[in-house]
Amino acid sequence: MSENILEKIIKNKEKKIDLLKKNISIESLKIKIDENKKFINFKEKIEINESKDKISIIAEIKKASPSAGIIIENYDPVNIADVYNKNKATCLSVLTEEDFFLGNLLHVSKIKQKINLPILCKDFFIDKFQVYLARSYGADAILIILAGVSDEIANILYEEAIKLGMSVIVEVHNADEAKRALKFNDALIGINNRNLKTLKTEISTTYDIYTILEKHRGPLISESGIKNKDELLEIKNKTNIKTFLIGESLLKNLEKNSIFSVL
Repeated sequence: MSENILEKIIKNKEKKIDLLKKNISIESLKIKIDENKKFINFKEKIEINESKDKISIIAEIKKASPSAGIIIENYDPVNIADVYNKNKATCLSVLTEEDFFLGNLLHVSKIKQKINLPILCKDFFIDKFQVYLARSYGADAILIILAGVSDEIANILYEEAIKLGMSVIVEVHNADEAKRALKFNDALIGINNRNLKTLKTEISTTYDIYTILEKHRGPLISESGIKNKDELLEIKNKTNIKTFLIGESLLKNLEKNSIFSVL
């Protein structure tokens, strides 16, 4: 059986983490974290909006993806973050995976110096070392992709992030993963409409999984494949989901994007 893209990314990530761990200790990262005073509560900002029945947009910043290729040639993550901030984005999602998405953790710290919005470090987390590393660069939240880790690893990542005062988005793609996600009581749960094995997007994924998750006490997020304002509002009206993670649709039309008019 051929290796899917998620498996390729995770194998590559394992090698990179092993190299980093030989040169950087968690203890040294803890010192760096203690020196950083600019953390913002990612989950709380979304919960405040939900309590007011307001929509939240987590606006994504990325140069490329395996599904789309290069999205922005002249990539300036700080400038993109500034545009999102001016359009009243609730939070930011910053791709930091280097080989398949052409991201970098430095993008998180550079944005944090200029923009006062909570930042999700969007990467493929498989080791608790990464949680400390992301926090040391200023990240306010991490992503746990249940399709890529066992329950044991997911628990470790979740507990370490909570211990560091970070928010956690637990990402699911199907009903089985949704059921696994329910035990993470303090997490946000993201329904990714993109199948990470085939890279196809289907908005129906949100509708199919929502009924399993609707009693989760934390915010639910619909992610990927949302093309316009009408599609976003249709999801909100059919499911009562109020938080949306959007990337390509914003990046391809940065300056005048009608999606932001829902805020």
